[in-house]
Order: sequence, then C-alpha cells, then structure tokens
Amino acid sequence: MKLITDTVYTKQDYTATPLPYAEYDNCTFTDCLFNDANLTGIIFTQCRFEGCNLSNANIKGTAFKEVVFINCKTLGLNFSISEPFLITLGFSECQLDFASFYKLKLKGTRFLKCSLREADLTETDLTSASFDGCDLAHAIFENTILEKADFRSAINYSIDPENNRIKKAKFSLQGVPGLLNKYDIGIE
Repeated sequence: MKLITDTVYTKQDYTATPLPYAEYDNCTFTDCLFNDANLTGIIFTQCRFEGCNLSNANIKGTAFKEVVFINCKTLGLNFSISEPFLITLGFSECQLDFASFYKLKLKGTRFLKCSLREADLTETDLTSASFDGCDLAHAIFENTILEKADFRSAINYSIDPENNRIKKAKFSLQGVPGLLNKYDIGIE
C-alpha cells in the first residue's frame, strides 16, 4: 500500500474521481467531497477533515487513527463497518445525523457542538466521552457504556439508566428529564 504523508488536499471532488487507495499520514482534507465515495480499506492516520462532505461514503474496513473532523457533513456515515483497531476520532461542529457507531470502542471521544440526531450508539463504549453542546434528539443508546461521559451541555437526549451504564456520568439539572422519559412522568 502506497504511503502519502504531510499532504494538503483542497476542494477535491472524490465523488467523480476516487481518492487513490493508500495510507494517508498527517494529511489535511479541506472542503473536499466524499459523499457516496468508496473509501474501502484506506488508512487515515493523524489526518484532519475540515468542511468536507462524507455523507453515505463507503468506509468498510477504512482505518481512522487519530482523525479529526471539523465542520464536516457526515450524514448516515456507518463508522461501525470501519476498521475498529486503534480507532480514535474527534468531532467539532459536525452533522452526524443517522451515523452509526454500533459496538465501537470510542473511549474519551470528544463531540463538540455536533448534531447526532438519530445516531446509533448501541453497545458503543463511550467511557469519558464528551458531548459538549451536542443535539442528541432520537439518538439510540442501548447497552451503551457511558461511564464518566459528560452530557452537561447536551440537549434532547433520552437515555434509559436501566439499559445503559452511566456510573459517574455528568448531566445538568435541565437534562434530568432525558433520563426519566421511559417513566412518562411530568417534571416541573
């Protein structure tokens, strides 16, 4: 596999011409189009995606090692089929609606001002993760490990404490109803 290092890609359209199959190390992708693109098996190590559209890209077996997404559109991106070994992700101001993180180990992952509406976080290990300013409307939390996770400034979440591990997780007083939804009770 070809190794490409320290390269900056700007305003490239990989929907028409595929990104070459390679290992990308310390590369930056700015304002690039990857929506519906085939990124199967590509390795990204210490890379940055800024202002990119990766919606519905095929990332089967794709490796994301210390990869940061900033202001990216990643609607429906199925991270659960990417390479789980050494996966390390960070997200800032991204649209992650309908994305799937099913069964991934994402300890310490930072989600900053992201939309995770209807995202699938089932059986995901999000120990010590942070959801700072995130919208989690209809996100699915089922058998999810949320120990020490920070939800203090997150909104619209619904988490069942009986079906998720939330020991030492942090919530704001305004967010408490999101922990009690299943009981159909009124809080004033």
